[in-house]
Amino acid sequence: MQGLYFDELSLGQSAETSQVVGAADIEAFAAVSGDVNPVHLDEAYARATPFGGRIAHGMLAAAYISAVIGNRLPGPGAIYLSQSLRFRRPVKIGDQVTARVTVKALDADKGHVTFETVCLVAGKTVVEGEALIMVPRRGVSVGG
Repeated sequence: MQGLYFDELSLGQSAETSQVVGAADIEAFAAVSGDVNPVHLDEAYARATPFGGRIAHGMLAAAYISAVIGNRLPGPGAIYLSQSLRFRRPVKIGDQVTARVTVKALDADKGHVTFETVCLVAGKTVVEGEALIMVPRRGVSVGG
């Protein structure tokens, strides 16, 4: 299974996916990551915070960006080199998160693509940043 090759990408090209965040998603992410901050897991604790209830881990929302890159644009074969993130608003249980990536710059010499990355809830930005991705080139093996 191969995603898009470098020569198949163009400026402004984008892809997205949407996911509703459930309590089970937050609990599974806490178990996998080891981040058991009570703002994510304890409703009574979280109610006393400025968020007024449990919120998802910021990195859970960021993982949805990774899913778009790894599965859709450019898809299988893409290798993450870096990702900047700014967490703008909390994601709560039941929120539908739309993760979108858009090609911002192409470096043909290196086979690198810079993506603008964003997660939205109800049209408002909750996470934004930029990803640098190594994209396979036709006829060139990884590492070569």
